[in-house]
Amino acid sequence: MPPTASQLDRADFLVELARRLHAYGTTSQRLETAVIGVAQRIGLPCEIWSNPTGIILSYGTSNEGGPLESTRVLRLEPGDIDLRKLSAADAIAERVLAGEIDVREGKEALKALDRPASRRMQGMTVFGFGLTSAAVAAMLRTGWWDIGVAAGIGWLIGVLALLASSRPRLAESFEALAALLATFIAAAVATFVEPLAMKSVVIASVIVLLPGMMLTNAVSELSSQHLVSGTARFAGAVAVLLKLAFGTVAATQIAKALGWSPMEALPAPPPAWLEWLALGAASYAFAVLFRADRRDYPLVMASAWLGYLATKYAGQAFGTEAGVFFAGLIVSAASNLYARWANRPGALVRVPGIMLLVPGSVGFRALAFVMERDYTLGFDTLVAVLSALLALVAGLLFGSLLVPPRRYL
Repeated sequence: MPPTASQLDRADFLVELARRLHAYGTTSQRLETAVIGVAQRIGLPCEIWSNPTGIILSYGTSNEGGPLESTRVLRLEPGDIDLRKLSAADAIAERVLAGEIDVREGKEALKALDRPASRRMQGMTVFGFGLTSAAVAAMLRTGWWDIGVAAGIGWLIGVLALLASSRPRLAESFEALAALLATFIAAAVATFVEPLAMKSVVIASVIVLLPGMMLTNAVSELSSQHLVSGTARFAGAVAVLLKLAFGTVAATQIAKALGWSPMEALPAPPPAWLEWLALGAASYAFAVLFRADRRDYPLVMASAWLGYLATKYAGQAFGTEAGVFFAGLIVSAASNLYARWANRPGALVRVPGIMLLVPGSVGFRALAFVMERDYTLGFDTLVAVLSALLALVAGLLFGSLLVPPRRYL
């Protein structure tokens, strides 16, 4: 960075970088560490406090131990994972730190990332919803009808998500409405057309909406002593689960009031090759839904395979919780190794690598049992959720201890 850059220019660049990292789904502890690291490199004293809905950033010259000169408060919407833009923001920061561009050019380059999604990208996102639902239904070892119905409902929810993105009122009730539609449609098919594995179909249909990643990030923030951010994120995840559970229970009651009797499909183990086909489809869908750059599709898909295979075989050898722990450790270490080797964000490996490990569907089942007044089963399931969460977060922490991260992205 040129030494002539003013303090205001450096501060503007730092604020834009923090804003982008927040928008692209970076957790509080990673965002704060990354921003402070960049601030030190550009010679700007800085303190930052991040939470899921905002950032407070103070900067400027100060007396020893005294307050910093200026403070900016940013009110932001909760971020959503966007691997392509996260990688682009990281590359811009690297170019500024290397002196290839100045902070003003870096700020403008960051602002240029705010292009609206194209029609093609929106269509691919909707396609990703249905493909993920079909893949998860197959991985839950359901039948062909279940897979087809889950895919159809997933595409419908994808269209609903697209509409909710530009309609605030719809966005507030989106998860409840999606769960209600998924359960109601599945019940109608199981009553009048073909028996279905109802619970598996509903979970597969709404799998993209389950806040498993949010729960994992919340526990990770709490374990890193980011207590306000972790508590807020955990509360947000529980709110999403409650809306999904309410929508499911409401649809079930409506079906009962209409006199429907959904038929439960008999267990029919699918062919062994279907699991691997479903894993390939799910990993591709993750690359689409996480908005990865096309050149990163193979990396994102390989990361999802790594996490799934690690937890599958480690779980068979040592038990479920131990399998999740070892998978988290392997994915975390691999992501940090990749970040150091390629000088790019480790999130390209870490995020897709743990997606099939996060316990969002189990939490959804637990709350559904509680709302159906089956408290014993609901409590037991909640304990299973906490065990899986703790095992996963512990694996991620030990992985970062084994291979320290490059710059926490």
